Amino acid sequence: MGQAIQSSAWIYPLLEIVHICGIALLLGNLVLLELRVFGRGAALPVADLARLSLGIAVTGFALAAASGLVMFATRPAELLANRAFTFKILLLFAAGCNAAWFHGRGSLHKLDAAAKMLMVSSTLIWLAVLTCGRWIAYR
Repeated sequence: MGQAIQSSAWIYPLLEIVHICGIALLLGNLVLLELRVFGRGAALPVADLARLSLGIAVTGFALAAASGLVMFATRPAELLANRAFTFKILLLFAAGCNAAWFHGRGSLHKLDAAAKMLMVSSTLIWLAVLTCGRWIAYR
């Protein structure tokens, strides 16, 4: 499969487009929810916004993960040797742990200082994931 993707002039760029769209859906909706948690758009009920934005964010993550796995299959050895890629994978794990902690403690219902800290941490981790993703091409 990796050879077929590499030999095609349009498949890999299409995968990159899907990957970027997935990231945009994920990060855009997480930032939207974070803004609400920090008091912006106070007229919007947090639970309703979370139901909508988190559903879209999960869809974005699924698109990014699926396209990322297919792109990974085109050159696994090269990517595994790339420190930016390795760090990106570690950050993805950290993002998952952060999300599990956020939802596990019921942060959407509390909106306390810990919830806000976890939201900011999430955004910073995802921005670091983006940075590593771009850095992969240059390492």
